[in-house]
Amino acid sequence: MEGAATETTLHGVLVDVYGIGVLLLGESGTGKSECALDLVTRGHRLVADDVVEVARESDRIVIGRGPSRIGHHMEIRGLGIINIRDLFGVAAIRHRKRIELVVLLEAWRPEDEYDRLGVEEQTYPILGVAIPMLRIPVSAGRNVAILVEVAARNHLLKLMGVHAARNFAAQLSKRQAGETQDADLPRFSQDDTE
Repeated sequence: MEGAATETTLHGVLVDVYGIGVLLLGESGTGKSECALDLVTRGHRLVADDVVEVARESDRIVIGRGPSRIGHHMEIRGLGIINIRDLFGVAAIRHRKRIELVVLLEAWRPEDEYDRLGVEEQTYPILGVAIPMLRIPVSAGRNVAILVEVAARNHLLKLMGVHAARNFAAQLSKRQAGETQDADLPRFSQDDTE
């Protein structure tokens, strides 16, 4: 990792969801701040909004924090600037958090293909560290905060060795293999067995 940068700044939102540092990325207007606000109201913690200062601490660990000049303020379109600590208390914020999952929020486009199974792992490079990444299409009516919560829970399961999509695919393959073997077996009618 020699020569790789050890610090950078990203345009995004960092939240602590069930102990997992989730970095929300996406174009302006995709709802990153609104998603983070929804997560805070559900009991999770804001680390940084809009600007995330990132530092690499080892070849596998990157830590994010908000700039001190911004503190734990958020800009919410239609509301303006709000202070998360003042509104929700000190338990609603964190000063720094390891980034363990990147969620890329994208405006939903019907012509794009999105992962429907979750078997293939995607990563997002930050300072030379490959961070697991999910692409979530955003459209009216989708509750993105719940999707991010489920993504964090699923990430926790993967860290414990439980990969639901791969387990499902393996069971399906096993079942199909069994059906193929059953198809190769001779079929007997009731008359043949008498």
